[in-house]
Amino acid sequence: MPHLTVPDYDDLPPVEGMPHGCAWGIFDRGGKKDTLGCLNFLDPSTVREAYKELTEGTSVSMNWPLDAISKPGFARKAVVHKVIRGEEQLGGVRGFDDELEFNTQASSQWDSLVHFKHQETGCGYNGNVSTKEDFERPSRELNNSELPTLEQWHGRGGLVGRGVLLDYLAYSEAKGAKYGCFSDKRISIEELEDVARFQGTEFKQGDILIIRTGFTAELDAASADFQGDLLSTGTYVGLEGSEKTARWFWNKRFSAVASDAIALETMPPLKEDGTPGNITDMRHTALHQYLLSFFGMHIGELWDLEALSEKCKALGRYSFVLTSVPLNVSGSIASPPNALALF
Repeated sequence: MPHLTVPDYDDLPPVEGMPHGCAWGIFDRGGKKDTLGCLNFLDPSTVREAYKELTEGTSVSMNWPLDAISKPGFARKAVVHKVIRGEEQLGGVRGFDDELEFNTQASSQWDSLVHFKHQETGCGYNGNVSTKEDFERPSRELNNSELPTLEQWHGRGGLVGRGVLLDYLAYSEAKGAKYGCFSDKRISIEELEDVARFQGTEFKQGDILIIRTGFTAELDAASADFQGDLLSTGTYVGLEGSEKTARWFWNKRFSAVASDAIALETMPPLKEDGTPGNITDMRHTALHQYLLSFFGMHIGELWDLEALSEKCKALGRYSFVLTSVPLNVSGSIASPPNALALF
């Protein structure tokens, strides 16, 4: 079966009232608005090809602890874990229940396609203009909904495909080019291509791209107080936020992208004149805007990639089967990824 065919970035058809680069409508079928975006690249033939990566019978988790950051960035709520004695709740039965309360962006996560909208129009992927109240409706009211949120993954059996790690940190160390993760290091597309060549990695349509910068490892090595100091700088390593970077992602036909960085792209963003800005300037250069709202390409952040890096180095290959199943919560804006790399 041939792969799904889509136009290159420069050939995407215009969408009325929107800048160039919208892939809205590209994945629509049968008069129904698409809610999955670039996950559509993971067709059965692509997934079957990915299964060829299964040779070792081993697996690696890429999920950072929910409470890895004592005080999450961007004023997000930290994890509250309440343990309940069975004698208190279960009629005297000995045992335990527990309850969790947390911001879904506080640790490893997938962003849904409405997490970051096109800032000028307020539209999410494929023109979605749903409200806070729409997302909060219970599942029994959302049958066959057109919300491009993460519970939609369950209707297709979650995410299964070929993952590819670009170990930018290991590459930089090998080249003697050190950097700090709490700096405005902006990783270019040319550097990503160099990493792939250095590793002997080739991309395929539908790949789930994983990029290691060392961000979570640097936070793991810090005390709770020092974590707060680092995060308060507002300066974080990431990819260069630009149309050039976005064009590369679309033209590679990745199905999704994830990183151990806090925002995928470098923070602070740059203004249109190239000078450092603040979060409001992301309306001009944000990969979040291009990938999530224009392309429908899910973004993962704060993934724990240390064990994956070690496994790939030991095996001498940087591709694997990646599985991920987000929480099945109606209208979910983000979720822990529950992600595994299978070898």
